[in-house]
Amino acid sequence: MNYIAKNKEAWEEAFERATAWGNDIEERLAKEEYPFIEKVLVDELSNYDFSDKKIAQFCCNNGRELLSIMKFGADSGVGFDIAENMVAFANQTAQNLGINCSFVATNILEIDQKYYNSFDYIFITIGALTWFEDLLPFFRKVSQCLKEGGRLIINECHPVTNMLGANGEEQYDQETPNILIYSYFKDDAWIENDGMGYMNGENYESKTFYSYSHTFTEIINAICQNGMSINKLMEFDYDISEMFSNLNNRGIPLSYILISQKV
Repeated sequence: MNYIAKNKEAWEEAFERATAWGNDIEERLAKEEYPFIEKVLVDELSNYDFSDKKIAQFCCNNGRELLSIMKFGADSGVGFDIAENMVAFANQTAQNLGINCSFVATNILEIDQKYYNSFDYIFITIGALTWFEDLLPFFRKVSQCLKEGGRLIINECHPVTNMLGANGEEQYDQETPNILIYSYFKDDAWIENDGMGYMNGENYESKTFYSYSHTFTEIINAICQNGMSINKLMEFDYDISEMFSNLNNRGIPLSYILISQKV
């Protein structure tokens, strides 16, 4: 079963249904300093000089985060995503705003060799890693596309969140939302057919999404085994997924930033 091809179909269906999602991107990019990226990530990126730099985002969705990061002064950007309609939307947005950013529809694991050794920074943001069963080939592609000395910057959900129940799930108890339900070491796929509701708040019988939990061990080992070193790791007790915001500031790790560098 080609789960990536199945996910492509499901994502394109979801974006096609979410007719109003993303309509505010151009307005917010024009009016706000750094929309669509977390404040802690803004603070971290403020430590780097992006002038004359080429940046990329893997799993860029509709382009809003990469277009926001471009406001730090990067020379050019490239976003990669498997959903063709999202990529088309992102390219049109970049063109409308006159931002030197292009978007490519491709399976991340099959990014063309012409992008190898191309980028000073590669970004991974919320909800990207979960769509890959094996992170070794994923981070191999990251390493191949980074220049020597280039940095990988990840701002993602904390692996601990995969142990928590979410509202609507069978074992979820709204009286005790902090109870751990699932194994940290879950190795089978999450299989869902109820849509991608964060785009429009709609639950619907959708094409099937396949996603996977990953421990910090898997993430860090896959990075290091692909010729990158870990420079910095920050963990936060607030949610960036809008699934666990009721657990904010209660001492539970819910998100993180990881900085790595190709050696």
